[in-house]
Amino acid sequence: MALIEVKGLKLGYENRVIIKNLNFTVNEGEYLCIVGENGSGKTTLMKTLLNLQKPMDGEIIYGDGLKKNEIGYLPQQTIVQKDFPASVREIVLSGCQARCGWRPFYSKDEKKLAEDNMERMGIKQFAKRCYRDLSGGQQQRVLLARALCATRKILLLDEPVSGLDPMVTAEMYSLIDGLNKDGITIIMISHDISAAVRYATNILHISKKIFFGTKDEYSQSDIGKLFIMRDYYERGRNRDV
Repeated sequence: MALIEVKGLKLGYENRVIIKNLNFTVNEGEYLCIVGENGSGKTTLMKTLLNLQKPMDGEIIYGDGLKKNEIGYLPQQTIVQKDFPASVREIVLSGCQARCGWRPFYSKDEKKLAEDNMERMGIKQFAKRCYRDLSGGQQQRVLLARALCATRKILLLDEPVSGLDPMVTAEMYSLIDGLNKDGITIIMISHDISAAVRYATNILHISKKIFFGTKDEYSQSDIGKLFIMRDYYERGRNRDV
């Protein structure tokens, strides 16, 4: 069943078109990686899916009873966010705000949900710690636990491993893959083509020509072969440095 269906989407800002005639679907339980060059419109697309930005044209249809405020979101972190002076528990609980409505407090169920998601992400022992005192990988686990408090169906992740060392990156990919295997639909922006081909079920490549299909179809496409080869050489060059 399609959780999100995108039809004829045109995106841009200040009358400048970045993407046009974009069509794709995300079905329940899938893992979609969005790849492409910097400035191709990946983050703009994600903000549009979250209703943080309006499309210039086209439509986004949410299915299976999915509401716009029931999408878990892990954005790219800024320097200011990394230095946020709140406890881990407070940040994770804030993911339940959409459930509260006009209530000025969190319910017992919401507090339990936050505790369960901290346990799920392996950060329960940090519950009373200040967020800004954690490592980059620990902070990402906190934000992932927060995003899980907002949804039972779908997570949107914008470069969730950016700035992390290789070991922590592998751990984060494993966590996200485990969430997908548990039934949570994943939409992730990534510059890591090899990880996209390894973990995703489908790939959306945004460039002058748009590709959308399975990871196997992507691996056999001209644009997929080009970017997979480019990624291979860049990794080899980085190892030689």
